[in-house]
Amino acid sequence: MLRNLLWGASLASISIALSGCQPAERVEVLTGPTMGSTYTIKYVSNSGTPAADAAGVAVQAILDEVDRQMSTYRLDSDLSKFNQLPAGSCAVMPRPVLELISYTNELSELSDGQFDITIEPLLNAWGFGPNSRGKRIPTEEEINEAKHGMGYQYLSIKGNELCKERDLKLDLNSIAAGYTVDRIGKRFEELGISSYLIEVTGEIIAKGKKHDGSPWRIAIEQPVDNGERVVQRILELDGWGVNTSGDYRNYFEEDGIRFSHTLNPKTGVPVAHNLAAVTVIDRSALVADALGTVLLVLGLDEGMEFSKQHDVAALFVVREGDTFVTYTSPKFTERFPEGE
Repeated sequence: MLRNLLWGASLASISIALSGCQPAERVEVLTGPTMGSTYTIKYVSNSGTPAADAAGVAVQAILDEVDRQMSTYRLDSDLSKFNQLPAGSCAVMPRPVLELISYTNELSELSDGQFDITIEPLLNAWGFGPNSRGKRIPTEEEINEAKHGMGYQYLSIKGNELCKERDLKLDLNSIAAGYTVDRIGKRFEELGISSYLIEVTGEIIAKGKKHDGSPWRIAIEQPVDNGERVVQRILELDGWGVNTSGDYRNYFEEDGIRFSHTLNPKTGVPVAHNLAAVTVIDRSALVADALGTVLLVLGLDEGMEFSKQHDVAALFVVREGDTFVTYTSPKFTERFPEGE
């Protein structure tokens, strides 16, 4: 994704900012740290919705649960405990973890192995993983060794247990934030909050209208290498999740060659195409999050074909010389026509 999620940050504090002078309807804002980054949530509050402090407690409960179940940066999480087990082991896992792994395995099959949550050894070999020793070009032997410790096909679910044939290290960071966004949105609906914009480490979902009747809007940025923030498109969202994945912030260069943190699980090396970023829009932030990774690995040509086959709304930003050129899938053009 645009970032490697760093787990283990304190999730205890929530900063709550109230907007305006308490009119009948107003926008409440919740912010705080999570997953090594931050979250920002806005929702329309009225007499039928929870106060900001109560909504903040509900949000924190979800963040704590995700951290407790899926963190790879705390040794006592359910996922870390599973990762510490040897090959041939099974362990009872929380239902959300099993559901996510079932989904990722389906996506791995659908993408012919271009998506694989067992990729951590390869990330470490190239210096992008949690246990790496600095960014560098690994030897062919090191790449082959890392690939031998991978393989989604060596995972299986048996009832409430997760099993592994190989000594695999699972990493759900590529979808955890999108999943968390969906969970918070679902909880808000249960609490009677029907208009909101939820952002967790860059993954977004928005629904309804703001208190003044205007839509929730987000900006898609152009992937400029120098760190500038250049707006490329403004989208109005109502019921859509958004992910933008790119290779323009996490990479290293050696002998004038750029090595992206986006690795192809099948080849074992960073992608070498000219796709700089891709934005995916879906009703589920989880699905958008996962598909963003798949399309970034595939590149423009294969990614566009995948999008057409599976009705994915995607916007591709491609490097062409010193400029960036944008291409959109048919489904993206249908949902978000240029100029609207």
